Amino acid sequence: MEVTMKFGDKVTMADIRKLHDMEDVVFDREWFEETEIRNRDVYYMFRDLAKNDSELEAIKAHHLRYDITVIPPAMLGSEYIKTVGHYHPRVPGTNIYYPEIYQVLEGSATYLLQKVKSGEEDLVLDVVVITAEKGDLVLVPPGYGHVTINASDKTLKMANWVCRDFSSVYEPIKRLSGASYFLLKDGFVKNPLYRNIPPIRHLKPIAYDDLGLGSGESMYELVHIIEKLRFLTAPQDFTGFLTGVL
Repeated sequence: MEVTMKFGDKVTMADIRKLHDMEDVVFDREWFEETEIRNRDVYYMFRDLAKNDSELEAIKAHHLRYDITVIPPAMLGSEYIKTVGHYHPRVPGTNIYYPEIYQVLEGSATYLLQKVKSGEEDLVLDVVVITAEKGDLVLVPPGYGHVTINASDKTLKMANWVCRDFSSVYEPIKRLSGASYFLLKDGFVKNPLYRNIPPIRHLKPIAYDDLGLGSGESMYELVHIIEKLRFLTAPQDFTGFLTGVL
């Protein structure tokens, strides 16, 4: 797999997630223990992309970041390949967590979103699964952790816009050996380390209207109307919009 990406006039090196990075969240422990090559690539993250210097300056000035992640098809033993999964912290001085927005560029993605009780990360309040195809948008609202799964036989390529002023929180999901559900070939199974796991709510991707995009248009083009993305950096000012997405 290519470890560099040309985006506009810039070439970016991937941050590579290796199999050994997945150790804490893999469902099939027996498979993992028997796997000898743990340094092999699992997926690729191309961070802080822009097509030129002026657009990069605009993105940074608005405290945003545009990334692309590439997840080739594979199985982690009996489980479909996935990201490690993470939560976002609160916006400083508020009780609102940072959101994030994704778009599938190639292939298809299964996004698993989960909300847990504050201070009791093993107590699940809500689980949502959204299956997205090329061009679809998926908004992760404040307070939801999320994992992306490639349950297809094609490479998944997806983009995200996110506030650049925080670091993602991986520890709760790693401590609980993954999200509240794992996706196997036979379907979703619950993670027994969580309590009170509700049934999955299956939802559709969001509409484009509120963002000013045409259907199927690349959301990178929001760089030209970048104020439309302020809900990512100041979600406390958009609680009505963000509360309604799920």
